Amino acid sequence: MNGGDRVRKLGMLPQIIAALAAGAVALVMLVPIILTVTGSLMTEQEIERNYGLLGVMIDVSQGGADAFVNLKLLPDWLSFGQYAQILIQSAKYLHMFWNSALLVAPIVVGQAVCGTLAAYAFAKLRFFGRDQLFFVYLLTMLMPFQVTLVPNYLVIDQLGLMNHESAIILPGIFGAFGVFMMRQFMTHIPNAYIEAAKIDGAGQFTIFLRIIVPLVQPGLAALSVLLFIDYWNMIEQPLIFLQDDAKQPLSLYLAQINKQARGIGFAASTLYMAPAVLLFLYAESYFVEGIGQSGIKG
Repeated sequence: MNGGDRVRKLGMLPQIIAALAAGAVALVMLVPIILTVTGSLMTEQEIERNYGLLGVMIDVSQGGADAFVNLKLLPDWLSFGQYAQILIQSAKYLHMFWNSALLVAPIVVGQAVCGTLAAYAFAKLRFFGRDQLFFVYLLTMLMPFQVTLVPNYLVIDQLGLMNHESAIILPGIFGAFGVFMMRQFMTHIPNAYIEAAKIDGAGQFTIFLRIIVPLVQPGLAALSVLLFIDYWNMIEQPLIFLQDDAKQPLSLYLAQINKQARGIGFAASTLYMAPAVLLFLYAESYFVEGIGQSGIKG
């Protein structure tokens, strides 16, 4: 080995260490998901034997080795009884699953459309107070849900939308995050494209549909994934604005499943996270490209 090869390999050492560290962190983060999936394939007796001590106050000094939870990666026997119970025998799970879908789908589509239109105005149109109005948008995005809970509750109550799906869908459609992300994405589109279209006689609506929308497809894919994950896992909004249990999404029901049987909880959690995982895998390339071009970091 000559000196040049040795120097080159030493120069790659930090990259190798960083890759190994990132892989170790990723593996640690995947452990809960793996345990959830494998736990859903165990029999109820095996789950009780391994995880029966979860949530139980015990004296470790008196319990010995049996006082610890046994985290098993592989089940002794494969069992699909939990899936059959929640998908076939119990209609409540599927009902609340569709409740989640009917709440999230309009929000994702609506905010993608409204956010893209508003972002085009903030990024490419010139009007009085544009930057000041966008700053106000940013302020609303920085405020957590708990800060705006009381005014939102009062407005929804005055509009007569309490205990109705619109109390969650309408605020979600007009959220500020979609406007912010798409505006950041559109700032990287050269204005020469728009000027050339104007010279050819295209109007703003034609420019938006024929030029802007095709160019921001990666940003739309990334926005859709982020919105889906955010609203698919929402807890506070349906808990406060939907008092009727029949209208509540599955995210609220998961906390109650574990009270009945841990096996059902594992299976329900696996099915619950499946749509988000499949959506991310399907749009992974667009998601990475969209996040990179939007300029959003961390």
